Amino acid sequence: MKKLTLILFFVLAGSAAARCDNAGTDELLRNLNEAIDNQAVYTDGKKAEIEVLRQRKLRAQSTEDIYAINREIIGNYESFICDSAEYYIRQNLRIARKLGNRDYISECELQLAFIYSLSGLFLQANDIFSSIEYDSLQVDQKCRYYWNRIRFYENLMTYTNDRELSETYKREIGICRDSVMTLLPVGTKEWQTERAFKLMENGRPEGARDIFDGIFRAEEPGTHQYAMAAMCLAKAYAQMGDREQQEKYLILAATTDIRLAVKENEALLALATLLYEKGNVDRAYSYISFALNDTNFYNSRFRNTVIARLYPIIESSYLYRLDKQRRNLRFYATMSSLLVLALAIGLFFYFRQTKIISRARQHLNRMTQELIGVNKSLDEANLVKERYLGYFMNQCAIYVNKLDKYRRDINLKIKNKQFDRLYDLAIQAPGKEEEELCANFDQAFLDLYPNFVEKFNALLRPQNRYVLENGRLNTELRVFALIRLGVSDVNQIADFLHCSPQTIYNYKSKIKKSALNGGENFEETVKNLGSLSRNPSPSGLPTDEG
Repeated sequence: MKKLTLILFFVLAGSAAARCDNAGTDELLRNLNEAIDNQAVYTDGKKAEIEVLRQRKLRAQSTEDIYAINREIIGNYESFICDSAEYYIRQNLRIARKLGNRDYISECELQLAFIYSLSGLFLQANDIFSSIEYDSLQVDQKCRYYWNRIRFYENLMTYTNDRELSETYKREIGICRDSVMTLLPVGTKEWQTERAFKLMENGRPEGARDIFDGIFRAEEPGTHQYAMAAMCLAKAYAQMGDREQQEKYLILAATTDIRLAVKENEALLALATLLYEKGNVDRAYSYISFALNDTNFYNSRFRNTVIARLYPIIESSYLYRLDKQRRNLRFYATMSSLLVLALAIGLFFYFRQTKIISRARQHLNRMTQELIGVNKSLDEANLVKERYLGYFMNQCAIYVNKLDKYRRDINLKIKNKQFDRLYDLAIQAPGKEEEELCANFDQAFLDLYPNFVEKFNALLRPQNRYVLENGRLNTELRVFALIRLGVSDVNQIADFLHCSPQTIYNYKSKIKKSALNGGENFEETVKNLGSLSRNPSPSGLPTDEG
């Protein structure tokens, strides 16, 4: 099945790419929409390709072979899932250090800095760049060092969106580009590419366009290099102010990236922005929504932040357009019906509708003001959601899978009339799951509020203070940890901790009696206790399954 998926992936990608180069804009957009419709096939094809490499890795005989296969896996994951790319880079880094191979170590460090730049971990990327011994690098690694730094500063410019900082980053890019050009053989494709970017920096996009056009025509359609060349051409045309050609090459780049299952798809986001500026709101909204899904799949904080600036603007225009169409449809339908009866009745309903809209707008304005106030109080909740929603969604998925397995086991035993085993299965205690849930809650809560226990103990008499054992909360601390998170209902707390409401009351009463101030306003104090961690410890790297 995996081989069939892989074959279908390459057939679709190759045959479709051949139709793109000389087509008109409408045809190119149809090809792009077709690629979007089939994106699941391309994604499955990429997964199958990676799985083939993983199976090869299991049969590898030497550490060198494992390193080489990991390198291929990293190449596939770099633009597919950044977390998985980081995982395999770190694997190779451990192998390189074990082998004592300086070239391998430098290669892994450069790859890690590049992945950090793509995922938005700019501080970590900069630390790696600073730690690399440049003079010890091979010539090709020195080139990679400067290319990675150029990408690093380009992403920083996009991320910060600050004019003054952008000028600083542009100067750094210029320095890096001058340096890498001294290392590249004059006249090579790489040298010509950097020369074209220098022409653009100097305000000469026509010269850059000519160079990029030659490179683009030499690339094989359907390859990643083809998409990159198309993207470069789009940037040159953008600087020239030729929006039609810019759109054409953005479509080519985006279509190729989708067919290659590239989730770090810069071209599609740029295309959505261009279409929005041209007034094509429907397509802009469709493409930026797809780009957002790809970004979530890729798990890039940087790209998510960039899309978060544009998505609400495009979405609001799209929703306004739909709302306007619906209102127009209602208006014309109402007017057509009412004019049959009488103009007076029509005017009556028209003015009544106007008043309703006016009241709705007034109500909306009041709600907007209320929402502004509410949003200020949601910063912490949003931060909690951003950091831990994915983690607990994963936990929910695990428990859903366990329940599904439990259901299948029951069905199988009923089908096989194994009623004695069915009874044994029914009386099994969920102790392991409860312990795992509590352990996950403790880890997440202490990552979020690392000084909660310290602050909580400060409210108690010295002899009644708590000491964490193996980084775990006890049941009494969990009660007040849930209160700190805003869960104040005793029944909800009891359900979560799998005990009775009376037990919760007893815990609360016991701790309040131990409080320094006699327990007055104790729960309200706990609700504001502890400092929110802005840099929680990571919850773990992905497994070898990606």
